[in-house]
Amino acid sequence: MNLERIPNEEKLSLCRKYYLGGFAFLPFLWLVNVVWFFKEAFVKPAYTEQPQIKTYVKRSALGLLLWVAVLTTWISIFQHFRAQWGEVADYLSFTIPLGMP
Repeated sequence: MNLERIPNEEKLSLCRKYYLGGFAFLPFLWLVNVVWFFKEAFVKPAYTEQPQIKTYVKRSALGLLLWVAVLTTWISIFQHFRAQWGEVADYLSFTIPLGMP
């Protein structure tokens, strides 16, 4: 998407939609928001909507980092204790490994 062709009001609206969409358990939208709007928020010359875009980009980055931390922690715990959890871990798994733990 070429953001240079879009008016500033629409940029703000799109940035806000991606920010709010991330709260629907879609942290990928926060990643897209940070990547697409980073230059608009921090590199381009100042314009009236820029402070709000800057806020949404910062909050999206913070939300994304929080999600990455939570998912990394959960994956590490699950991988470490999967064999000990027995049947419960089998029900949580998509693929049940064969063989003895």
